[in-house]
Amino acid sequence: MKSKLLVMLISSAVFTSACSGGGEKAVEETPISRSSIKVENGLLTPEIMHSMGKVSDPQISPDGKEILYGVSFTSIEQNRNNRELFIMNLDGTNNRQITSTPKSENNARWINDGREILFLMSGELWKMNRDGNKRVKVGEYGTGISEFELSPSGNKILFVSNIKSIQKSGDVWSDLPKGTGRMIDKLMYRHWDRFVEDIPHPFVAEFDGKNISNVFDILEGEPYESPTLPLSGIEQLSWSPDGTKILYASRKLTGVEYAYSTNTDIYLFDIETKSHKNLTEGMPGYDTDPVFSPDGKHFAWLSMERAGFEADKHRLFVMNFETGEKRDLTANYKYNADSPVWLPDGSGLYFNSCVNAVTGIYQVNLDSENIRKITEGWFDFGKVSVAGEKLIALYRSMSMPNEIVSVDPITGEYSQISDENGHLLSQITMGRVEERWIKTVDNKDMHMWVVYPPGFDPEKKYPAILFCSGGPQGVMSQNWSYRWNFQLMAANGYVIILPNRRGTTAFGQEWTDQISGDYMGLNMQDYISSVKEMKREKFIDKVGASGASYGGYSIFYLAGIHKGMFSAFVSHAGIFNQEHMYMTTEELWFPHWDNGGAPWDDNPVAKRHYAHSPHKFVKNWDTPILVTHGELDYRVPVDQGMAAFNAAQALGVPSEMLLFPDENHWILKPQNSIQWNRVYFRWFDKWLKN
Repeated sequence: MKSKLLVMLISSAVFTSACSGGGEKAVEETPISRSSIKVENGLLTPEIMHSMGKVSDPQISPDGKEILYGVSFTSIEQNRNNRELFIMNLDGTNNRQITSTPKSENNARWINDGREILFLMSGELWKMNRDGNKRVKVGEYGTGISEFELSPSGNKILFVSNIKSIQKSGDVWSDLPKGTGRMIDKLMYRHWDRFVEDIPHPFVAEFDGKNISNVFDILEGEPYESPTLPLSGIEQLSWSPDGTKILYASRKLTGVEYAYSTNTDIYLFDIETKSHKNLTEGMPGYDTDPVFSPDGKHFAWLSMERAGFEADKHRLFVMNFETGEKRDLTANYKYNADSPVWLPDGSGLYFNSCVNAVTGIYQVNLDSENIRKITEGWFDFGKVSVAGEKLIALYRSMSMPNEIVSVDPITGEYSQISDENGHLLSQITMGRVEERWIKTVDNKDMHMWVVYPPGFDPEKKYPAILFCSGGPQGVMSQNWSYRWNFQLMAANGYVIILPNRRGTTAFGQEWTDQISGDYMGLNMQDYISSVKEMKREKFIDKVGASGASYGGYSIFYLAGIHKGMFSAFVSHAGIFNQEHMYMTTEELWFPHWDNGGAPWDDNPVAKRHYAHSPHKFVKNWDTPILVTHGELDYRVPVDQGMAAFNAAQALGVPSEMLLFPDENHWILKPQNSIQWNRVYFRWFDKWLKN
């Protein structure tokens, strides 16, 4: 299960951050550079996929003429990746690499009118000339700086660093400094993939271009986190135009209340008076992503209405500071709004929205609240930056990883201006991607993607893989993933079936809401309907199914009810025993909402939900199943996967298990990822191609 503060499957960024600092110690060897690997037979492989450069974080120069951005390169041999910095003109010309070091340069920002660049390296603040020369360390703090943002005038810096949140043995007993026991007296004591021994706090410091000074903690002495764990970042903090105030998002709760609540509020912090004001008091759901208007008179943010529900509609709100009036600019818009960015004149906002499984760029004006779609086409666009008369953003598709794109906000026309992976993509034959709409068992229209093997011949027979999406409130959009790459699956000779079943988020809130309390119901029938649709095609042979998280739950459940529809299964990080999962996962608000309550609650929804836990149908299992899991997964703890494998073994069902002691909910390290893919395709090849 995932936090809805993170858009599902933006995995290139996740891969980069997970492998390039802060966790596993970087290998001090030669810098990792752009891959020159040759593609054999025109087919995508895991090795080629990980050889692609991962483009991220484009930043417009102060004069609006250039773009600073990063690319992460992967060394499979060194089992790590490394991020380097590039600069190009706004039209993509004069592209040059300005760093080449063994350590990653992150969070790079222009300073001194574009003459220098400020960046993070190994948790420390550094600066250099715009050509990459004359590197100088300008600041460090505590256990390290994870992210930063300069004030509009550049004389202050807002950064995130961790503070201790749990006592150790040596803190209490001086004669036991090496004691390792964690003393826990409240929830939540672990989150995502780590025990919560420290939490992020926002800090402010003065910055004179050479050093940081007069550092202070905005939340000094408070046990609350900002940005909120586990996956949000600097986008939860915003400078006022005059640099005197900061907006920040925080869930100011602890213990049981924290574990069951999604009530994140937006606070206004005054730097001079050190005062805090809750601006979203009485709004009980997630309130996130605050951003000041250019004139400082308003701020915009994203808000969910219902308490305890992490997949409620993302509403785009604006508040007038003078009057306190709050307005929902998307009240008449049925889709989610994400990544708000003000128009330069403050008359409205740009935002991203996933509609019918494609994420585009949209605009809303304050005066009319009319929403205008800017971009068309089968690409997922990311957050925009304004560069004069153009918008700059990342975009991607199922057939292409992130590149930088320039968009005309008036006409919607766009052109790709970076080409990090053109030398590899030109050697690869991608499978054809098709969009279909099919009827469900209750006669509704359901969207699905189908990805065909390269060189597909409808006169031949092909095995197929149904992909069961996670979340469960996610979406199968035009996203490129380094974890579940559908073109990679197709390149191995499979037709890939990708239904946007009940619970997905790009088809209106009613479609999203339906899955809560009905895990075993209509969305399972949606999966079956999608397979029946494809089995009508004469080119479909045997069908397997795979999925992760809620998708893994779906595999375990389908294994007990499918009645011969599938020939093999793969479940990664799947929920097997819902009762045990409720009491061992970390974010309790999630299962409490979606399950209808706790296992001990006496209400019809909860009783039905737990009665249909996949483990209660395991006696029906008769189909080969591969179970994979990360042992550092605290969202869906590893014993869920172990229990499923043990049950399969006890029942004599052909089964294998692949465990990673150093991975969490996602398999991120390069060699682990390649191992996972090899085991995955070896398993399906064995049962679907023979």
